Amino acid sequence: MPGKKLRITLTRSLIGLSPTQEATVKALGLRRMHQSVEHDDTPTIRGMVAAVPHVLQVSHEAQ
Repeated sequence: MPGKKLRITLTRSLIGLSPTQEATVKALGLRRMHQSVEHDDTPTIRGMVAAVPHVLQVSHEAQ
């Protein structure tokens, strides 16, 4: 559905992640712990979140 957003928050440190996982988190726009970003709810973003679910918290934004 157009207009759906995801709020993604980095809840754990990047220390100890593989380089690929770290690059995925950085590509989402997250640099610091407890930082949040909003992205459109697309299959690409969902795939990125699925690659590192143990360090992210995802919530749906109503619009």
